[in-house]
Amino acid sequence: MKYRQLGKTDLNVSEVGFGAWTVAMNWWGKIEEPQGINLMRHAFDLGINFFDTGDAYGDGYGEEIVAKALKRQRHDIIIGTKFGYDFYTPFIREGHQERPQKWTPGFIRYACEQSLRRLDTDYIDLYQLHNPKLDAIENDDLFETLEDLVNEGKILNYGFAIGPDIGWEEEGTAAIQYREAQAMQIIYSILEQDPARVWFPMAVEQQTGLITRVPHASGMLDGTYTKDTVFEASDHRSHRRQEWLNTSLAKIAQLDFLTESLDATIGQIAIRFALSGGMVASVLPNITNIPQLEEFAAAAEAEEIPQEFVDRLSDLYDENFLVEEPAGSIAD
Repeated sequence: MKYRQLGKTDLNVSEVGFGAWTVAMNWWGKIEEPQGINLMRHAFDLGINFFDTGDAYGDGYGEEIVAKALKRQRHDIIIGTKFGYDFYTPFIREGHQERPQKWTPGFIRYACEQSLRRLDTDYIDLYQLHNPKLDAIENDDLFETLEDLVNEGKILNYGFAIGPDIGWEEEGTAAIQYREAQAMQIIYSILEQDPARVWFPMAVEQQTGLITRVPHASGMLDGTYTKDTVFEASDHRSHRRQEWLNTSLAKIAQLDFLTESLDATIGQIAIRFALSGGMVASVLPNITNIPQLEEFAAAAEAEEIPQEFVDRLSDLYDENFLVEEPAGSIAD
């Protein structure tokens, strides 16, 4: 495993991190708790030190399972968690409907204390606004509260997780330029290069550490899906139209030159693409089993993608991979 400094923070994160959403929710298929714990412990054994979760994942379970898996390794790992969704107030949720958000100082303090309790720790390495809209990013009281939490030692750094899906260019830009973000988590993949490309030069200028998620475009770039793939009812991809899958596969057909030229799997190449150029500190793939974990973790040591290939992928993206019909967005 290799490590990179996360922007202007003191955090040195593994190039491949572990996103706990796959073990905390059923959106990618059911993972039983012992399996989830085993996955995270094995990730640590492979050198992964950055574990990213969120208080809303499984209504707190996403933090609890991190503590169950890695409490003994607490001082050897970096924990990122998120806040902003009010899942404490009763809310009838339909499907993958977004929850109400709350950004008051009192709620932030309460959410932080609950996260510390569930994580069984006295500090959070990276505390991230979870899918904030502009009103939150422009809320001075919110950031005064975060500064107070830093001064109290309850959080070491704070940042932003932009989403929940692709887009939100205005929010990401405001986070970097207006709030001079220490860290920002974004969606970025071969199939979804914007608006990340807009943010890259801003992040370099402000020394904002970048974390990317969904490098495999919700599984389209991990080599497992065909036009006949059927997702489980609980899998969030089952809600998408068949044309999304067909269009994604048509785009992927343009990428054969990568596996033909590089000594790596398409899943590893997708991660190396996100790491190319040195602008991204850590990549968070969706991990659901041990073989997948080992394959993706090995991407940190895989062959770097030549710049000419990176440029070619950028051009293909601008040309919609020579496919007429655009694909749908990839959700977090």
